[in-house]
Amino acid sequence: MRGSASATARLSETDRIRVERHLALLPLRGSVAAMQTEAMVMRATGGPEVLERATIELPEPGPREVRIRVHAVALNHIDLWGRRGLPNYRYEFPHRLGADVAGVVEALGPGALNAKVGDRVVVNPGLSCGACERCLLGEDTFCKSYRLMGENAQGGYSRHIVVPDANVLPMPKRLSFTEAASLPLCFLTAWQMVVRKGQVRPGQTVLVQAAGSGVSSAAIQISKMLGARVITTTSTDEKAARARSLGADEVINYTSQDFVAECKKLTNKKGVDVVIEHVGGDVFAKSILAAAWGGRVVTCGATTGFTPTIDLRHIFFRQVEVLGSTMGPKGDLFGILRLVDEGKLQPVVDRVMPLWDAADAHRLLEARQVFGKIVLEVD
Repeated sequence: MRGSASATARLSETDRIRVERHLALLPLRGSVAAMQTEAMVMRATGGPEVLERATIELPEPGPREVRIRVHAVALNHIDLWGRRGLPNYRYEFPHRLGADVAGVVEALGPGALNAKVGDRVVVNPGLSCGACERCLLGEDTFCKSYRLMGENAQGGYSRHIVVPDANVLPMPKRLSFTEAASLPLCFLTAWQMVVRKGQVRPGQTVLVQAAGSGVSSAAIQISKMLGARVITTTSTDEKAARARSLGADEVINYTSQDFVAECKKLTNKKGVDVVIEHVGGDVFAKSILAAAWGGRVVTCGATTGFTPTIDLRHIFFRQVEVLGSTMGPKGDLFGILRLVDEGKLQPVVDRVMPLWDAADAHRLLEARQVFGKIVLEVD
């Protein structure tokens, strides 16, 4: 210790300040390493029955981290895929699903800057290093360490979570926790698809597949806000009415109508300028046929199949652009939340259920008995 003190004494004033700042970010010896909280976890992949209520240990927030008391966490299709398991998923069991979280900041780690205790916040589910070239360009979804909460990192099916302070945003004042939790993943994904990739402009026609999904209910609103004519597809009259209430101009019932033929009819045989698609399988292949010459098909998922059969002539001869999309830059969520706070975009919550009924919520989502989001409330 005496040697360390002598070395510190020899430092310049600037270096001494740097050392003290560094030491302030280190956890103190003897401090509490973890707290206990309750969560819905999975100890293996499988059906909804693998979800179980359990007590877990949660590390104290480290440097530039915050602990959040979770009040609501929304379901997404990635929860279903994560629960079933995919070859590229590597879990640390017990694993917690859940990407979309809203709650209250309860504790700050050393050096946390973006929040204070008591703040009502929304959590951005994308995790990246924040220091590489792609992150600094605002392209964090291309970061080599990019992960998604609940997918390849622990998620929000819990009373408490610890996240980087860079992932915490102020919650719109006009929203409840359950409404706020329904926003991040689906609106970030839809924003990138419609605005960044689809480049939707006033006067264009946009086809949004599967109106009842979280991403599609957001994409309908964003496309309409940008001045586009919106066509969407769904399976029931009830869902069609809800799609129209969000701004859809035309709704096609895909159980009784051929959406390609209907799109051609509604556009005087031209086809649509942009397709927002996440269904996959035959729907993806037919979406290419529904697109106009020079149109864009933007896809972010494949809920019904990963290997569609495609006639490439419809891509190169008609110059249709096929664009892949995953999530969106973290910075875009600030603007999205401002638009929500101004009432220009709205959360779409189908129902609210207790976190401890997560297995039943998964069954409802799998059965496609939902329009918008199922949100789990955490008592």
